[in-house]
Amino acid sequence: MPATRLKPARPPATPPPSDAAGVIDAIVVGLGNPGKEYARTRHNVGEEAVAVLAARLGEKLKPGRDRALVADARLVGHRVILAFPITYMNESGQAVGALMRRHKITDPHQLIVVHDELDLPPGVVRVKVGGGLAGNNGLRSITQHLHTQDFVRVRIGIGKPPSKERGAAHVLSRMSIAERELLDVAIQRAADAVEVLVTEGADAAMRQFHAD
Repeated sequence: MPATRLKPARPPATPPPSDAAGVIDAIVVGLGNPGKEYARTRHNVGEEAVAVLAARLGEKLKPGRDRALVADARLVGHRVILAFPITYMNESGQAVGALMRRHKITDPHQLIVVHDELDLPPGVVRVKVGGGLAGNNGLRSITQHLHTQDFVRVRIGIGKPPSKERGAAHVLSRMSIAERELLDVAIQRAADAVEVLVTEGADAAMRQFHAD
């Protein structure tokens, strides 16, 4: 059965900073799997991007109450919650749903999910609002828990495996030095994309990150 689609209003081109200290402007979630055996694999590039963003903002992801590592940060006057679910990729929606409820966020446009994307060449970064799941089980879990696909995505290309049968091995394996260097650059660009999304809005981010 298709996911129920909410019809939120189009987000403003340049979201203003919140006036109240307690108001959350965005929740930024990096997808991946917990554990050293998954670190630096293709499937964890979303987690790496959020960790990079936390470091830029002088914060560190720490254990929270919602099955996620969390940081509460300020980005040019905008309050953002940075998170990495520690539920494993396939159950990411458990943590995301809990975070949305805790912070009383009901507009899916205030949720930014950073994730790996098989349908993009390695190193390519794209921004998207809503849309399909592209076979990503983390996105599928989030959709199931939020009952909408209208959240914002920052997609980091990892390329397709040689065959569907090797899909799991492809996303969970480490890679050549050359590809790793390419993804390291893409992770930095994904963090840049989140900054533009929060400070300038989705339209500006899509223009900037669809130009290359």
